[in-house]
Amino acid sequence: MHIRTQAILCAARPHGEVGVIARLMTGGHGMIAAYVSGGRGRALRPVLIPGNGVEAELRARVEGQMPAARIELTHSRAPFLAEPLPAAAIGWICALTATALPERHAYPSIHAALLALLDAVCSAPSARGWAPGLVAYEALVLRELGYGARFGAGVDGQRLLAGADWAEVLDGFDRVGVALARYVLADHRQDVMGARERLRARLGKIEP
Repeated sequence: MHIRTQAILCAARPHGEVGVIARLMTGGHGMIAAYVSGGRGRALRPVLIPGNGVEAELRARVEGQMPAARIELTHSRAPFLAEPLPAAAIGWICALTATALPERHAYPSIHAALLALLDAVCSAPSARGWAPGLVAYEALVLRELGYGARFGAGVDGQRLLAGADWAEVLDGFDRVGVALARYVLADHRQDVMGARERLRARLGKIEP
């Protein structure tokens, strides 16, 4: 295996004394977990931040082996993590993507939507500009993983993007959250939904 690709860093978990297991969302290869040597060092710590865009070179000697990765930063979203709402949104959508998607299954529509959503979170003047897109992204993840027809939570992502009022956006957020917790994230021990609950609490403080 030898792949060089653009990717979105979705998670970085310490491994050993200095290494990191990174989960990288790519357009052509889907989610890939890779070992980054020295990932906890001073040079790579600012790079291995969820939400960052990177260029990754992935190598593995045999099929099925976790590849080793060399990572270069291409797009830093770290400055936006100083703002509570963007930071909560970036943390949640990266955690959802890293946890929900199976490895090495290409989901080009999810990759494109994730990239657009991260850009929106970092460029919109307020959460009203990106919250509908976030709910639409969650609904897309449900559909792509096969839950949309049965458990789509009655949310029309395109309707929200077209200009729903704030109460409708929050209602859609809540209904999609039930489906995510019950079906997509039910078997995961990590408190992934805790990140979503913190985001919901912040969104709830915005006046209609």
